[in-house]
Amino acid sequence: MSDSARGARERPPTRADRWTAFRESPFLPATVLTLILAAAAGLFAGSYTYAMADPTPRTVPTAVVGAYREDPGRRFVAGLEEALDASVKLHPYDSRSAAVAAVDEQKVFAVLDVPAGGDAVTLDLSGASGASVAEVLEQAAQKVGRATGVAVEVRDLRPLQEGDPRGLAIFYISLAAVIIGFVGAIQLSVHARDLNPLERIAYTAAYALLGGFAIVAAVDWLLGALDLPFVQSWMILALTMFTSGMVFTMFNALVGRWAMLPTWGLMVLLGNPSSGGAVSWPLLPSPLGVIGQWLPPGASVNAQHTAVYFPGHQHVFPFLVLAGWAVLSCAVFWTWRHRHPGGR
Repeated sequence: MSDSARGARERPPTRADRWTAFRESPFLPATVLTLILAAAAGLFAGSYTYAMADPTPRTVPTAVVGAYREDPGRRFVAGLEEALDASVKLHPYDSRSAAVAAVDEQKVFAVLDVPAGGDAVTLDLSGASGASVAEVLEQAAQKVGRATGVAVEVRDLRPLQEGDPRGLAIFYISLAAVIIGFVGAIQLSVHARDLNPLERIAYTAAYALLGGFAIVAAVDWLLGALDLPFVQSWMILALTMFTSGMVFTMFNALVGRWAMLPTWGLMVLLGNPSSGGAVSWPLLPSPLGVIGQWLPPGASVNAQHTAVYFPGHQHVFPFLVLAGWAVLSCAVFWTWRHRHPGGR
């Protein structure tokens, strides 16, 4: 060996040499992943705490019938807004039946009935519309009634089911569908890497259908926590799971091995806290209450909530949101399928 070659081999590695060796080793992605997981832990806790730790009403849509422009209605509403530090957005209706119909359509969260004359009002809440909102309104109404000398009768028009006293079961089953949806897609990408694009979509749909069925069977038939409308709840959960799986598959085609980052950010950090499942949208920070309705977790909660507690009043919007995300994800994946790390 020549002296020059021996000297090149024995000279200490430069900073550039060490960086090149580190970049080509498994330690670089492991280090990046460690930092990302640490940041994700803080973001996860922060996003849920921001949305749920201190729910505060901003605007509470409320139906009103009777002499609400006169005392005691005017006095009671003013006291209620002061107690809540929020706007009680009144929607006048000609009759109580029309106001109750507005509750069923989920346009309002309560009905305030103010008879002409006397110092009494009736506040009909709807626990099924949002347990957190109903609880806040009931506590404030009793307090305001004592402070203003107005007798307040509080009733629950649409109570929650006995097995779901806090109204969280729908949030939990939707959360399960969202998380298992993209975890299933991750597992397909690892353990069934050779699936072709159509096969991958087909298997995502298959585990979504079976997973939705399993959730309904466990929550309704086995535990009896919720009385679910079987077919409708099953299809909502299956569509949610399929959409979540295809969102990951879309990002996997776009950004490769880092697909978990945008999926987690969209579905978990942003989507679940803003879904209205754990805290109803009038109590969420305003941007979250708006954004959440356009994301798959929020659409799933909304569709499931209406199916369980307001049958006959289902809205098409949450299904359009879920279907839109599913179609978008499939279209992007199909367009950039050549970039997906799987396939034969």
